[in-house]
Amino acid sequence: MTAFTDYLTDHAEQLDLGTLAITRAHGTHHPEVFEIRKRYETIRDRIALADGAQTQIGEELARIRSLTNGYTIPDDACPTLAATYRMLEEAHRIYESTDERRIQ
Repeated sequence: MTAFTDYLTDHAEQLDLGTLAITRAHGTHHPEVFEIRKRYETIRDRIALADGAQTQIGEELARIRSLTNGYTIPDDACPTLAATYRMLEEAHRIYESTDERRIQ
């Protein structure tokens, strides 16, 4: 495993619950959270199917960064949304700092 997949594995439960919770709590005023959830699920599923092999996820991470305006936490964010964005940002930072992204 890489540092990136280790991070996602360690935070899988929080990210899964968090991305789902923000769709329920903020979906009306922040419809982008539905696509964030979808992109996160794609990343999660691709990593699970890859079983330790390299997988194409850079585009998904870039889209999440775009949807969140660089992981900017909205003024009306609840603690769950803020924590979820921070975890996604950290995962992206780890991904970009590893050789994994250069292989993809």
